[in-house]
Amino acid sequence: MTTLEPVPRSSAVEAVIDQMQGQLTSGTWSVGDRIPGEYDLSARLQVSRSAVREAIRALSHIGVLEVRRGDGTYVRSAVDPRPLLRRVERATLRDVFELQQAYDVQAARLAARRRTRDDLVRLGALLEDRDAACDPEEFGEADVRFHAGVAEAAHNSLLLEAFRYFQSRLRESLSAVRLDRELPDAGPAAHRAVVDAIAARDPEAAGHAAECVVVPTLQALEALL
Repeated sequence: MTTLEPVPRSSAVEAVIDQMQGQLTSGTWSVGDRIPGEYDLSARLQVSRSAVREAIRALSHIGVLEVRRGDGTYVRSAVDPRPLLRRVERATLRDVFELQQAYDVQAARLAARRRTRDDLVRLGALLEDRDAACDPEEFGEADVRFHAGVAEAAHNSLLLEAFRYFQSRLRESLSAVRLDRELPDAGPAAHRAVVDAIAARDPEAAGHAAECVVVPTLQALEALL
């Protein structure tokens, strides 16, 4: 069993995260346990409540903890995901985009099997917004919402959360690339083909259409590298 110790004032949030993760790794805190409150942790670690709060927020964001309003904070996972997240941050744009392509294709296939009528209505509206967007920033946001809509129609909560994380990472990388060069877009027809295949409940066609959406950008990235 590990014990909580006072942490240095510098990098307090990261130090708090390290100690909290140590409680999880050692088994002192198990999955399903409610951890000590902010006041208790702040006193034992000798840091501000804001540092504890930020640490809890960070661990909640990556799925280690779960904050239940009015009840407390509970352990969801004892696995430390930070090494994986650091590797993701160091990944090349091509690596991230190829993984995003895998999510897009699988999401489209699942959406074709599981979509509801409401899903189709939402996808139609998202596609219209994407087609109508003129400003580059507005178009980028509309494009993200459309692809997220396909992932939502897959009705797989884990895939959706992973999709959202890598979509955020991808947007950051693409923004840097687009500062000095234009990347091709598959266009409205290719995106319409994804929705049509989902509406037709054709998983293979949906997966193929989703892959075709990604191919022009991925090929451009290959050329850059």
